[in-house]
Amino acid sequence: MIRSVVQGCGAYLPERVVTNAELAQRMETSDEWIQQRTGIRQRHIAADGEFTSHLATKAADAALKRAGMAAADLDLIVLATATPDETFPATATRVQAELGMTRGAAFDVQAVCAGFVYGVSVADSLLKNGIAGTALVIGAETFSRILDWEDRGTCVLFGDGAGAMILKAEDGQGTSADRGILANVIHSDGRQHDILYVDGGPSSTQSTGLLRMEGKEVFKHAVVNMAQVVGEVLGKAGLAAGDIDWLVPHQANKRIIDGTGRKLGLPAERVVVTVDRHANTSAASIPLALDVAVGDGRIKRGDVVVVEGIGGGLAWGASAIRW
Repeated sequence: MIRSVVQGCGAYLPERVVTNAELAQRMETSDEWIQQRTGIRQRHIAADGEFTSHLATKAADAALKRAGMAAADLDLIVLATATPDETFPATATRVQAELGMTRGAAFDVQAVCAGFVYGVSVADSLLKNGIAGTALVIGAETFSRILDWEDRGTCVLFGDGAGAMILKAEDGQGTSADRGILANVIHSDGRQHDILYVDGGPSSTQSTGLLRMEGKEVFKHAVVNMAQVVGEVLGKAGLAAGDIDWLVPHQANKRIIDGTGRKLGLPAERVVVTVDRHANTSAASIPLALDVAVGDGRIKRGDVVVVEGIGGGLAWGASAIRW
């Protein structure tokens, strides 16, 4: 049995930090209002000329360094993003070129805030069926480019960033028998399109468009679906909620994260929260949180880690990993 085993992770956040106080100078809001409703204190914004591919490449470099690997060791890149550099080709191919990877394949997946979980699921499948041996899964976004900065209900919520994780196919009968991706679950429900979407696109409007969201509806679906999909992936993996060492949720809103943890009966100290540092970075938020928790020593080898996310589509999913 082949297992997709985590080799390392990495992250990158743009240099520019925008605090709640700075936003309060530009619009009718306040640091207290934003923190109370979201838990966000600040967000990072990409510089002029800094694209999603640049963020993704820097996160990939960090992951390779932590794994003790080189780009030549990779034969697959799966990049989750809703903010690609161009309509085509895939932003993943730009990362491939920047890294100096000359074999294998690179492509994008688009499931917005659930994108990293979708990317992990796709990479895991390709590793298990022998199409690839080592995969780089990246979540990278420049959401600041699709925000309506006149809409305080959405623009205060998002930021830019990238995170990456390297997976390697290993023989599950050997030393990695208990490690790797244990199970994946992904879902979508296109009937919920109108509660979270971008009002543009090359086919419909020939423009990029801006993000639109019905926050209360998204909140309601998020808490219910997140708890449900975590239960589902635990069932596939033969685990129970009590077996989770660390829940690493999509970092959208602390109230959603807290609500999901309560539904699962998990103590707050076993839930990784980093939304205060970088706001909602869509597909990048889970690997950003993973990088923090691995870097500070919370996530250790052998820990059961569950990652989960939900985003526009609606699309949602979860992966259970033994680190």
